[in-house]
Amino acid sequence: MAEKVTLKSVLDIAIKKEIEAQELYLGLSKKVVEQSAIDMFLELSRVEKKHENMLRDYAGGKLQKGALKGDHVIDYKIAEKLEQPPIEPDMSLADVLLLAANREKASNDFYVSLAALHPDGEIKELLEELASQELEHKRRIEGLYTQVAFPQTSGG
Repeated sequence: MAEKVTLKSVLDIAIKKEIEAQELYLGLSKKVVEQSAIDMFLELSRVEKKHENMLRDYAGGKLQKGALKGDHVIDYKIAEKLEQPPIEPDMSLADVLLLAANREKASNDFYVSLAALHPDGEIKELLEELASQELEHKRRIEGLYTQVAFPQTSGG
């Protein structure tokens, strides 16, 4: 019998994914040379840390109004949606950026799905804002991806 997916287990996975995203962006900030890319990755890492802290507050019961109980059963497989392939040491920067953009999309999907479970109020708004931020991260990463994957030539 499959284990129940509860809000607590989903939040634990989400916190882990936010930490992984922080580490990914810190690592990428050390691999790129362009200052704007370094700054972007460092900022993304800081924002993911804020997301981690908000999720920890939610999981710890510090956010109450409109919150679901930790044992609330969620019947869709968010954990499966968030699984990502491991990062290989020899991946190209373009591939790593594509992986990062996919992670941001999965995070957006996660927060949209979780927000849909909540009644209108503070928690739902928080989750919708997190979803929006993840989509903005995806946009920024995809912008950098296009620069890396499709560089301009001297001919235009």
